[in-house]
Amino acid sequence: MTEPTSTLSSLRRSPLVQIVVIGLLLLVLQVPVLLIANLVWERENTRREAVGEISRGWGGAQDAIGPFLVVPYRYKRVERNKEGNLEEVIAESHATFLPRALDIKANLATETRYRGIFEAPVYRAEVTFSGSFDRPDVSGWELEPESLDWSRAEIAFEISDVRAIQNEAGLSWGGRTVPFEPGLGLRASERAGIHAPVGSFDGETSDFRVDLQLNGSGSLHFAPLGRQTITQVSADWPDPSFQGAWLPGERQIDAGAFSAEWNIPYLGRNYPQSWRNGEAKAPEVVQSLFGFDLLTPTDGYRRTERSLKYEVLFVGLTFLTIWLFEVLAGARIHIIQYGLIGAALCLFYLLELSLSEHLGFGSAYLLAAVSVVALVAFYAKSVLPEARQGLTVTATTAGLYAYLYVLIQLQDYALLVGSLGLLLILAAVMYATRGVNWYAPREEKTLA
Repeated sequence: MTEPTSTLSSLRRSPLVQIVVIGLLLLVLQVPVLLIANLVWERENTRREAVGEISRGWGGAQDAIGPFLVVPYRYKRVERNKEGNLEEVIAESHATFLPRALDIKANLATETRYRGIFEAPVYRAEVTFSGSFDRPDVSGWELEPESLDWSRAEIAFEISDVRAIQNEAGLSWGGRTVPFEPGLGLRASERAGIHAPVGSFDGETSDFRVDLQLNGSGSLHFAPLGRQTITQVSADWPDPSFQGAWLPGERQIDAGAFSAEWNIPYLGRNYPQSWRNGEAKAPEVVQSLFGFDLLTPTDGYRRTERSLKYEVLFVGLTFLTIWLFEVLAGARIHIIQYGLIGAALCLFYLLELSLSEHLGFGSAYLLAAVSVVALVAFYAKSVLPEARQGLTVTATTAGLYAYLYVLIQLQDYALLVGSLGLLLILAAVMYATRGVNWYAPREEKTLA
């Protein structure tokens, strides 16, 4: 053997050179992984478009905000006339008043709608708003009570998707029922909604009640407009995600349903119980929304994205296991063989994604993992010189898939479990290589 050939052979057997080459291969494998990650994004976007089509036909995410009592009033102001002289004129504006007490009860019947292979949770909601208004006190605005024009007063509700209202909703007010009309009437807002004329305000308080049948999808939110707002919600959906400025004080989640209750005082809001037309409070009202989303726990895209985050670690640990057989047992494995095993491991994520669109994520993960483990086992048995080494690689790969599944399922403890797992893996590698003389040349075992 000539000296250059001997030097080249020594370099190929050098652990440091092997680590560098395997690291470069790991970087090359990130190209197909990035393509798969982009495919996950594209499929998720396609699903989002399908869910949007379902929502447009059925009813979208609903914000049911109300009631607002909107009352026109007249007041005097001084302005210049055409001649440039100051004169007193009668102007008109309107004021908005919120209820003293507001009780909201919502009962949702959910179902799943499909567009192709994609699904979306939708609901039929029966929502009741009840409570009372105090007679407005406008003395702080330097107005007389007689300046309020009750003949044109209205109750208004903001509804995100008014197309999804399913009943001829009516307002019970002062012992009579008044039908709602489209639009927000006097209430100045960019949102859609409905309104009903009040006609009068008799006594010091006036009770109200509104029954709405509302279709929607994805989520339902309300606003705490009362001095005291009590909201009770129940639905036959097992996976709610409570959102907004307040979480429910009481909640119960069973296998197939949930219920929740909010009790919200007005002191926690950033807007008063009344304001005049020039005082825009829409942003503050929107910021105070509370409610829930209907989660789809079988969302394979989110979990595939999470599994891709561990891809470098997963492939790297598999390569480490094979490389240890080179170091400890003198096995000779070509970089192309590393590459083929790495390609099989990358293919797992594509299988996981495609199968999860048709099966539950757990079944898709299991089937993809079994397929790839079987492929790696067959190839490792042929590549490694001893059968037990192939079995070790197979067991390691299967164990890593089980470990990855646990990490994907965990939310709060994923970091802790991941850190402990890495600590144990490092300890195992240190123990296995404790007797290796890294300076001594290694002999190779060549496959027959």
